Amino acid sequence: MDWFGRAKISFTHHASPLTLQQKDGTATDLLKVCEQATPPCQLNPLLFNGHVQTMWTVVKEHGPQIYYRRKIFDSDHDLYTGTFTVDFVTEPHQDFEEKLPPRTAYYSDQDFANLPSDDTKPMLIVLHGLSGGSHEVYLRHAILPLVESGKWEICVVNSRGCANSAVTSGLFFNARATWDVRQVVKWARKNFPNRPLFGVGFSLGANILTNYVGEEGEGCLLKGAIAVGNPFNLDVTNRALRRTHLGRLYQRVMGSNMKKLVANHKETVLKYTNLDYDRIQNITYLNEFDREVQTVTWGYPTEDAYYRDASSCDAVLGIRIPFMALSAADDPIAVEEGIPYQEIKQNPYTVLCLTSLGGHLSWFELGGGRWHTRPICNFLNKMAFEIDLDAIKPDACDKFDSQFRTHFDPVQRKLQILDLGQH
Repeated sequence: MDWFGRAKISFTHHASPLTLQQKDGTATDLLKVCEQATPPCQLNPLLFNGHVQTMWTVVKEHGPQIYYRRKIFDSDHDLYTGTFTVDFVTEPHQDFEEKLPPRTAYYSDQDFANLPSDDTKPMLIVLHGLSGGSHEVYLRHAILPLVESGKWEICVVNSRGCANSAVTSGLFFNARATWDVRQVVKWARKNFPNRPLFGVGFSLGANILTNYVGEEGEGCLLKGAIAVGNPFNLDVTNRALRRTHLGRLYQRVMGSNMKKLVANHKETVLKYTNLDYDRIQNITYLNEFDREVQTVTWGYPTEDAYYRDASSCDAVLGIRIPFMALSAADDPIAVEEGIPYQEIKQNPYTVLCLTSLGGHLSWFELGGGRWHTRPICNFLNKMAFEIDLDAIKPDACDKFDSQFRTHFDPVQRKLQILDLGQH
């Protein structure tokens, strides 16, 4: 039992975690960095389990005041066309746009073109959770210390249609849609060649980020990443939610949020897609939304096929940058049974930090603070300012081959039978 909100913390990792060189010349490893970055977890004892922690998020606190300027990006993907938005953290300003989230305004073309490109500040690229955006309270809590330090540049990639962004091609997002974050990372590397780039994702954004870094493998342009509250195995998560009354309540809330998202873009949906708008507005649960939207949009035969394909649990095996996963064992949405413990143990580039309490993206402390802020910021600061990033030389992704000439691809999640001429 966890007494008075004092959560237990455990780490899952490879037997020989990734060796890292510190800037002072001494050696350390990824596990030690994660352990040093993780303070004791003392949560509000009145919020005594994952359900209460998670439900407390409905309290309408204002949270930290983070100011943004938004840039609309034209997608460079041949099939995933249209536009998406990125919100950049800026100094406080007053020229807010009424149709955007609080404290957010558009960049002028000239101001965006004049962004400095020769500084060496680390840059953090953030992915939010389902139907959220840069305005989410859990996200603003997480990045506040980095903003206040003045040592970081930060931007948030908004999923299409979220955070009052337009849907200009009929395509929303899914948990496998890594194309927008890939474009932003490439843009950042081209325009800010001196900046070390890092990523953090929350919930659905954590799943997308994990898929992205797994897909990129040893060629990933990020120097490190954190996945917070990652559902990892969407099929397992979906089944866990559907088998309990409270789980179905979460499914209902998330389904309602997605219905509202589609309703906000009704004109675009009717113009660009063959989605049945009326059927979407009559759904109740998230899995029903995925059946009506994700299967039709992306060609999956069932929502279960979508969940299996979009899950990031196998992609963990392809990660070749320092990667920390932060999860709570009592998370009622990103359930513990979906965590790929064996895959994490197989990969020296990955470490899981699991707290026994915390709920879903909650970790509320006495006084309203959020514990997850500290391990996130500590890990990022240690990696950016204490570790010699140039000394990290990612290995080529291991081939998972057998004596019977088969090969498992952790990103495509398929066992391939090799031709006799292949090596």
